[in-house]
Amino acid sequence: MSQIVVINSVTVDGVMQGPGRAEEDTRGGFSHGGWAMPTMNNEVQDAVNARVAALGGLRLLLGRRSYEDMLGYWNTQDSPFKDGLNHAPKYVASTTLREPPWPNTTLLGGDIFRAVAELKQRPGHDLVVMGSGALIQALMRHDLIDEFMLLVHPRVLGTGRRLFPDGGVPVSLRLVSADPTSSGAVIAVYRTRS
Repeated sequence: MSQIVVINSVTVDGVMQGPGRAEEDTRGGFSHGGWAMPTMNNEVQDAVNARVAALGGLRLLLGRRSYEDMLGYWNTQDSPFKDGLNHAPKYVASTTLREPPWPNTTLLGGDIFRAVAELKQRPGHDLVVMGSGALIQALMRHDLIDEFMLLVHPRVLGTGRRLFPDGGVPVSLRLVSADPTSSGAVIAVYRTRS
């Protein structure tokens, strides 16, 4: 059985919106894009790479918006991450996307939660969710997330879309590890208690 692992950067106050670049996600007038970059050092990146390797490689589960943004951006960059994303199996939860533009993409339409539960039953690599805040909330409502790897950056923004918004689903978590980095970010891994 596969597991679903969320890997996301968040601020101390839980904001996950636009961590990588200024124009990444400006919904609601958000003007703090790129906030994670000052503390996204090799230690943080190495921890993410090690976790993905331990999962057996990258197999992505994404919401439509994160899918389009992530691949749209990285396919314009000269980076090894570009090839990794294109070759990785990608499952996209969307009721509006009709023709996925990138290779190795499977659309999960209709009953997305049943489709995700079926993916979890298949043997093979675990599924990694990056970004995809609305999808994460929906998966939490259906008790489908097994682990959170949160890259907690030493920033408080006071505004922006949060990973765990008000009115979200209550979930008990068990701390597996918390590793501070030289940049001030903390790599925290939590398992869900179902």
